Amino acid sequence: MKQLEMADTLLDWYDRHARDLPWRVSPQDRKAGISPDPYRIWMSEIMLQQTTVAAVKSFFERFTALWPTVTALANAEDERVLGEWAGLGYYARARNLLKCARVIRDEHDGVFPQTREALLSLPGVGPYTAAAIASIAFDLPETVVDGNVERVTSRLFRLETPLPAAKPELTALAQTLTPNGRPGDYAQAIMDLGATVCTPKSPACGICPWMAFCAACKVGDQARFPLKTPKKPKPTRHGHAYVARTTRGEWVLETRPEKGLLGGMLGWPGTDWREAHPKAAPFEGAWIEVGEVRHTFTHFHLILTVHRADQVEGALEAYALRGQNAFRASDLPTVMRKAFDLAHSTFTTDPVASDANQEA
Repeated sequence: MKQLEMADTLLDWYDRHARDLPWRVSPQDRKAGISPDPYRIWMSEIMLQQTTVAAVKSFFERFTALWPTVTALANAEDERVLGEWAGLGYYARARNLLKCARVIRDEHDGVFPQTREALLSLPGVGPYTAAAIASIAFDLPETVVDGNVERVTSRLFRLETPLPAAKPELTALAQTLTPNGRPGDYAQAIMDLGATVCTPKSPACGICPWMAFCAACKVGDQARFPLKTPKKPKPTRHGHAYVARTTRGEWVLETRPEKGLLGGMLGWPGTDWREAHPKAAPFEGAWIEVGEVRHTFTHFHLILTVHRADQVEGALEAYALRGQNAFRASDLPTVMRKAFDLAHSTFTTDPVASDANQEA
């Protein structure tokens, strides 16, 4: 059958060209009987959601060094995990990571469920992630469809339906190609094919193992696919952030509400991100406006006006106060770190040096 020939051809290519990734068991090691760790597969798949492999590698290696098992992660403090996640973006993933780890610890004795259906019951695990874990970690014949697979499949079949409407059709077509033999390697092979050969721009069709099977390549219009419905322009929102330091040299932060953007993360007190002109600062201080920072989220652009105040005092019990030893700018979400970087340069004394002098 054509599908079996295609799978065998792709797997032969993968055996020679598989990417070396920190969460992956190579096809040679897999043939030697080494099984992937479902914890590492799950961790990588959560991190890779809407994030590139290049950006994820260092975070993955740091997380798995700090918390080498799902139980170790489940036992970690929320603030530490969220701080280590800072900079990776899409912070709801970090909250779901902890929720999922604790469900596996408490309800599954620290052992990952093995079927797609059971995996779907876990917090933060949707159809794609469940299929990926079941296929890659447990070698079950589940169809794994990410952006790379959508692109490869749309070109193979020259699918004229635009994304996102085409997703169910692309999944059904990809399912017809998924083999029963070596499904985990096959899932990684087709993703590697999309990432390294069947790329969004200038696909390298001359070295593609599926060139002879590709309908778009035969016509010569492969770069057209996948077709996409034009996106609406993103709106721009405005807000204000207040970066302050106390008379004791402590930074005045807050923990953002669990629900919503940057939920549960540390950040600077401020307004809702719909206010161009704030009514008042969140607490008293000699506030100075120091400029603006800009950041883009999935659905909108943000312009954040940054204010700073030094030597503040008074009733600050509602806030999270952090001195030198407890504060790392790298623990802040990217937009909050941008605000800190802008305000930091305007303080008359170096806050780190100030803290050090107080402790000496």
